[in-house]
Amino acid sequence: MKRLIKLLPKPLRQLVGAGFGGDGEDARSRRGAGLAFGIRVVSAAIAFLSQVLLARWLGSYEFGIYTYVWVWVNIVGTLCTLGFAISAVRFLPDYAGNNQNELARGFLLFGNAVSIGTGLVCTAAGLMLLFLFDGVIAEYYWLPMALGLVILPAFAGIDFQDGIGRAFGWIDLALVPPYIIRPILLFAFIGLAVGLGWGHSAETAVLAAIAANWLTLAGQYLVQRRRLNRLIPPGPRAFRLPLWAKVSAPVLLLEGFTLAMINLDIVLLDIFVDPDQIAIYFAAARTISLIGFVHFSVNAACMARFSASYAKGDAGAIRTLFAASRNWTLIPSLAGAGVMLALGDPILWLFGAEFTAGYPLMFVLILGLLARAAVGPAQGLLVVTGHQNLTAGVMAVTVGCNAALNLLLIPQFGLMGAAMATTTAFALESLSLHLAARRMLAAPQHLAPSAGSQAAAE
Repeated sequence: MKRLIKLLPKPLRQLVGAGFGGDGEDARSRRGAGLAFGIRVVSAAIAFLSQVLLARWLGSYEFGIYTYVWVWVNIVGTLCTLGFAISAVRFLPDYAGNNQNELARGFLLFGNAVSIGTGLVCTAAGLMLLFLFDGVIAEYYWLPMALGLVILPAFAGIDFQDGIGRAFGWIDLALVPPYIIRPILLFAFIGLAVGLGWGHSAETAVLAAIAANWLTLAGQYLVQRRRLNRLIPPGPRAFRLPLWAKVSAPVLLLEGFTLAMINLDIVLLDIFVDPDQIAIYFAAARTISLIGFVHFSVNAACMARFSASYAKGDAGAIRTLFAASRNWTLIPSLAGAGVMLALGDPILWLFGAEFTAGYPLMFVLILGLLARAAVGPAQGLLVVTGHQNLTAGVMAVTVGCNAALNLLLIPQFGLMGAAMATTTAFALESLSLHLAARRMLAAPQHLAPSAGSQAAAE
């Protein structure tokens, strides 16, 4: 990133250098967050363009079917890593930093095998369920769902390799494949389908997603393997499956709850509304959620630092970084919220004239996103410092509230009810995580490495 700063004009270089210059740990974290944010901004533009073209090409009804299937692929595919994509951030820096290459190799092999293997099992199980319960699921979902199941192993493999990149601070390798390469490939394959005259259907879009995910997995693996071989040369492997499972299992629950918080509104809307209404809600929710990239980027840049400081027992560094990261998250999010609300109506119009009906939803949904931004990377901090059980408990309660509110409010208020329920749940989640993080930071014993972490370092 320093090389990029040097290419800017002098006045702009001085301004940017004030924020991203320097050689200290804070400066490196800011540059990491800036790089992650830049990648997400570019990926958001690519993903947004592809979704706009998809909506225009498919129409709101078929686009609603595609987005509903993709939400389920995202949920199940992420869970197929069984928590190893996140626990990689805790174990790999520890093993690499203490020259425990055998354990690092073992974790890398096992994590990849678990992620892709579980994806294959879920694909087979899902196809079996679709055939056994044919007629239960709506006919227009059946074939897109069946095709979507083929994506699961690739999606899980990409997600685990994303975790490896974050663990070693390789923000480019962690984020570019899933958030830039995959959307570009999806866009390219959809263009190819259009050129070949394929039908304007959700099935065609899912076929393009299959090709995009499997090619992304292959390319990401090859590039990452070369970089890993320089850091951790090939050699014998060691395994600590009980320890890895003990840490990853609560993380799996946490990931499930997090995915439910993000996607529960769309999943439950299917009970009450038609696919075209789901498409309108999806467009509004995903458009306003672009400001969430700030929170995501800061979290991606800080998790490895939190993990390294925790392994060393450096409570002061953890407190300092967490305090700074909250400012890095909230201030840009507030600015982004203003821009997104000002431009929301014309942005939604790009999807199609009928999508502007979702504009009022954005004013409600933004409140929940700002609540999350206000607490910074509290969830990531709690997880990497060994408080994943507490975090999972908090998320379980808020997911339950989210589901209850959606089921109560959607029948009464339709799409606006889903927005109100989701925002209320986000606010409750943010308040709970903030209080948990404050309690942990106030007690020195909570910032000392646990026995599990120490065992990992032995």
